[in-house]
Amino acid sequence: MTDEPDLQGQPPHTQDGRPASIVDLQEYRQSRDPLPVTFHRRELDAILWIYGRMVGEGEWRDYAIDHLKEKAVFSVFKRSGEYPLYRIEKNPKLASKQGAFSVVGADGRILKRGHELKQVLKVFDKALKLVE
Repeated sequence: MTDEPDLQGQPPHTQDGRPASIVDLQEYRQSRDPLPVTFHRRELDAILWIYGRMVGEGEWRDYAIDHLKEKAVFSVFKRSGEYPLYRIEKNPKLASKQGAFSVVGADGRILKRGHELKQVLKVFDKALKLVE
């Protein structure tokens, strides 16, 4: 029992006298610990199609996928113990500016950036050569 009278029908108050508010627990958790950025199924299909082609040509051998808070990264390796040859990144914060998708080389230079993943992945297309 407490010394304070029951106030029926009035909202609860905090210790400093302000009215308390009701917070959705799921929204609170997402605001404190937001979900990581991920590749969608169609995006992963496009990336893995390029990856399979390059593995078939013997240029790539391994990959890693990182889902971070700010961006998702698909890294491609020649050997698993090395630095990545290329990183395919998805950064939603850049979607309204330069485009959410980019391909970054081993030296950190952005090779191609855009709004459409398929257009960005064209950086891996080989130029046809005339054979005589």
